[in-house]
Amino acid sequence: MTQDLLFAFILFAFVSSITPGPNNLMLMASGANFGFARSIPHMLGIGIGFVVMILLVGFGLIQVFDAFPVAHTLLKVVSVAYLLWLALKIARAGAPRGAQEDGTPITFVQAALFQWVNPKAWTMALTAITLYAPDRSLWAIGLVAAVFGAINLPCVSSWTVLGQQMRRLLTSPTRLRLFNWSMAALLVASLYPVVMPAVAG
Repeated sequence: MTQDLLFAFILFAFVSSITPGPNNLMLMASGANFGFARSIPHMLGIGIGFVVMILLVGFGLIQVFDAFPVAHTLLKVVSVAYLLWLALKIARAGAPRGAQEDGTPITFVQAALFQWVNPKAWTMALTAITLYAPDRSLWAIGLVAAVFGAINLPCVSSWTVLGQQMRRLLTSPTRLRLFNWSMAALLVASLYPVVMPAVAG
């Protein structure tokens, strides 16, 4: 990978990691409902889980989509259904104080496994491998995974911090309910790029 290509990839990794998507919106909701400390396993699960995903996709899973395009369609259907369920769960989340005592934030394993049904994660992984590791060599795929590992975790964690800061504004049940429903609506809206091409097709 040339220096110019590496710079372009770093920019791609940063923009795709910091912009809104299912991971970031869920972390923002987690920060608001559970705080930063209780959301750490969620953040680590995303960061490490996505790196593992890139490695596995780069070292073979991408060939499944090349050979069986229907697998990509099936993945979209499962992903959309799961994200709609998560949006409903976020919308029904309780107050911050109650969440601290009784709520259950997403675990490390759940967050890592979530990457496999996250449309944005699949798009990021497939695009990164296709454009920045076209030869699919061990070195190229390892570099893509390493760069994303260094950039993705701090980016997604910033959304948790943002959510935690918003806890000060969510002291009333009405405000919290509005926030959670807004996050749920945005999560559903993030599916637009996935659903509309399929509908148009």
